[in-house]
Amino acid sequence: MPNWGGGAKCGACEKTVYHAEEIQCNGRSFHKTCFLCMACRKALDSTTVAAHESEIYCKTCYGRKYGPKGIGFGQGAGCLSTDTGDHLGLNLQQQGSPKSARPSTPTNPSKFAKKMVDVDKCPRCGKSVYAAEKIMGGGKPWHKTCFRCAICGKSLESTNVTDKDGELYCKVCYAKNFGPKGIGFGGLTQVEKKE
Repeated sequence: MPNWGGGAKCGACEKTVYHAEEIQCNGRSFHKTCFLCMACRKALDSTTVAAHESEIYCKTCYGRKYGPKGIGFGQGAGCLSTDTGDHLGLNLQQQGSPKSARPSTPTNPSKFAKKMVDVDKCPRCGKSVYAAEKIMGGGKPWHKTCFRCAICGKSLESTNVTDKDGELYCKVCYAKNFGPKGIGFGGLTQVEKKE
């Protein structure tokens, strides 16, 4: 059937979409008012849309319907909700008690699960260091707040950090404590030598 009216057909309502009201996604055109999540009917934009074949979803509903399943794979604020997934065509409620539905150890851990186990530990405080707060120093990951001189506590940067035996020092403290000693090296002065 020829397209006499001008614009393309909307992927949601199948009516003509004119240029002024058009949003394109996955090679398909939509009215601005029809660009909604197919599950929760939330309005979408270029940063919140997730497409699967000819369907469009918000990232939360897409993750619930097509994302990884199992313990530890929650997505955003909805991961602990009591949402049953009925609007997505899912049966998220397990039969039986929650304890019997959960395996004690994952049989096929994903890359994501392995990364969560292998989180780096800060040498100073011993807590996990995540990517958003990681600074590398001496070949080890540190928290931004732990990236300080072990002696004076001065906050360090890449320009003034030195390391020795797994600890970080500012250049001044390193020179005083581990540098060469004697006249002209900052250790002994002329006055101290005469006494």
